[in-house]
Amino acid sequence: MNTALIDSNNFYAACEQSLDPKLVGQPLVVLSNNDGCVIARSAEARKLGIRMGKPYFQIHHELTKLGVKIRSSNYALYGDMSRRLMSLLAEHCENLNVYSIDEAFTESRHYSSQELQTWAYQLRATVCRNLGLTISIGVGANKTQAKLANQIAKAEPIHAGIFDLTTTNESDLWLESIPIEDVWGIGRKLAHWCRLKGIKTARQLRDMPSNELHAKCGVKGIRLQRELNGHPSPTFSKTEKQETRISRSFKEPITNLEELKKAISNYVVRASEKLRQQKQKAGKVTVYTSTSLFISNPYNKSATASLALPSNHTGELLSIALQLTEKIFHPHYPLKKAGVLMQELHNENNIQQNLFMHIPLHKQHQKENLMQSIDQLNNRFGAGTIQWAACGSQRSWTLRHNHISRAATTRLKEIPIVKA
Repeated sequence: MNTALIDSNNFYAACEQSLDPKLVGQPLVVLSNNDGCVIARSAEARKLGIRMGKPYFQIHHELTKLGVKIRSSNYALYGDMSRRLMSLLAEHCENLNVYSIDEAFTESRHYSSQELQTWAYQLRATVCRNLGLTISIGVGANKTQAKLANQIAKAEPIHAGIFDLTTTNESDLWLESIPIEDVWGIGRKLAHWCRLKGIKTARQLRDMPSNELHAKCGVKGIRLQRELNGHPSPTFSKTEKQETRISRSFKEPITNLEELKKAISNYVVRASEKLRQQKQKAGKVTVYTSTSLFISNPYNKSATASLALPSNHTGELLSIALQLTEKIFHPHYPLKKAGVLMQELHNENNIQQNLFMHIPLHKQHQKENLMQSIDQLNNRFGAGTIQWAACGSQRSWTLRHNHISRAATTRLKEIPIVKA
């Protein structure tokens, strides 16, 4: 049994190009929240030497001279495209395990080497035709090898976006070509330690003495080394999220408690929706805020409260979060960022009841049905169709996104109109 990693190339930029075909073949960068820095680049922008993480205000003149197209991050679009991609992959893959917004692992149990190649080419063509996205597929004996194979598939045009590390006769050469920093599971500190030891590539990591690696990073290092040697990785299992966080930077600093409450309320509403989508309930809520790090006297503060009974009911979470917001607000600081963190998450089907806080079963069903109805209406008619009063109607604290694209896949009003 082999493992394949399917990864969408330049995902954010590709989503923008899928929505606006005029961007295809053009150098394109996508900016972070508040149009802060570069977080995604098209292949053409990479060739121009535009670096990831570069602050936009430092390079916007250069980008203009080079004819680079600019887009603000459009997370509604990217999230919707990700759901469409994973849904399409699930139709053509065995035991799909979603890893991130643009990556998923799958197991290939019943394919011969030739059948696996055919399946990969057909899947790549299907995704491109249906979604306008280009994917790379790396195949290995386990997840670590599949990650490395995917990197090779992207880096070597001769492979046309598909590479199988289990069938090549030159696996040692390919592992030798991969820097230690690019090995899945090797962080910056561990990579530095490896280089001090003379371990510079994936192959050298595979062949180094196991006792040294175990002494440095324990069982995790040994498991990584075994996978580089081709041993199978653990069977896929669905892991539940441990935390859910929603945070944003403000377009303009906040110095008013009511404005901060509106911002926190909006984040709580979104976090509650995510909890229900994940079929989880939170046992603890944390809210936090901070000023810019670059002022002379920075300020940051957080406050946490535990729930007597875990919940994903928006009203209950709002009530707690708004009380915590009063604890973290400081009128003499221009607050630049805030967020909420849902912690101690439990599967909603396995909630232990509180002996001192019994809620009748019919009351629980009423609350669940209310949340379900609100979610259905917002999903059908657009986010914010049913809104909580605490969120307010005026949002001076929202993100700066001067180059935002349409949300044509999630908002009926933004679907392009074609006049024939």
